[in-house]
Amino acid sequence: MRNNKDDDHASRRNSASEAKAALLEAHRSGKAAAETERLAREEAKIPAAEARAERQAEAARVKLEEEQRAEAEAAEAVAAARAEEDAREQAEKDMVSRVVKDQAELKAERDRRYAARKAKKR
Repeated sequence: MRNNKDDDHASRRNSASEAKAALLEAHRSGKAAAETERLAREEAKIPAAEARAERQAEAARVKLEEEQRAEAEAAEAVAAARAEEDAREQAEKDMVSRVVKDQAELKAERDRRYAARKAKKR
């Protein structure tokens, strides 16, 4: 009887060992299949990644062009504002010089009339 139990125990141990080996082999073969599937998925992702990189490069180029255009417009606006300010200052200087000239003419006319009046009295 005792041998019968030992055989039963030994057979169970062998069965368990074989089952473990079968599971390990199934895992290894599944791992290899999963690896090939992973590689296939990665290869399928390559065109999408390249397209994404191209889109990002295009977006960066467009953004750079937009920034350059905005900077050029800002520089033009500053130049236009500066030119307008210079023109305004020049117009103001011209007006001041005309006013000074007119006042000088009026003073000269007043002085002439004063001198004529004094000459009449003498």
